Amino acid sequence: MKKLIIISAAALFVAFVVTQFFQPEKNISESTENLVINSENMPSEVKEAFQNACLDCHSNNTKYLWYHKISPVSWMINQHITNGKKELNLSEWKTLDDYDKIKALEDMKQEIERGTMPLKPYVMMHREAKLDKETQKAIIEWIDKKSDELMNQPEE
Repeated sequence: MKKLIIISAAALFVAFVVTQFFQPEKNISESTENLVINSENMPSEVKEAFQNACLDCHSNNTKYLWYHKISPVSWMINQHITNGKKELNLSEWKTLDDYDKIKALEDMKQEIERGTMPLKPYVMMHREAKLDKETQKAIIEWIDKKSDELMNQPEE
């Protein structure tokens, strides 16, 4: 029985070590010209909230920490990033038409009001991502203002 436990533990250890050689591609881009925080006039509090709570999963540039290099954590994080970018990629903000921007803004507003974004596990690991009531209010005010601007633009 003891020999079986030792063999199993050794096999698990070897499997863990081998998985470290299979890391997902990093979500890192040098281009930031289409990024929402660089293309919109945002109050500094809103810009900081986007940087701390949104851009790791909803842009083409994630800030990786030490635990992002450990499989299978790296795979789970990569899946979150892939799903987040599929829902909304803030690195492509300037390429969206006004209708898509308005829709994205309304979706953001709903997620913030419901408290579903940023994700709880993300906030647990990134305390700076927690949105207090004042910050939530500032983001929602910016969203409302930006939506109004987009809806009331003269047609070309």
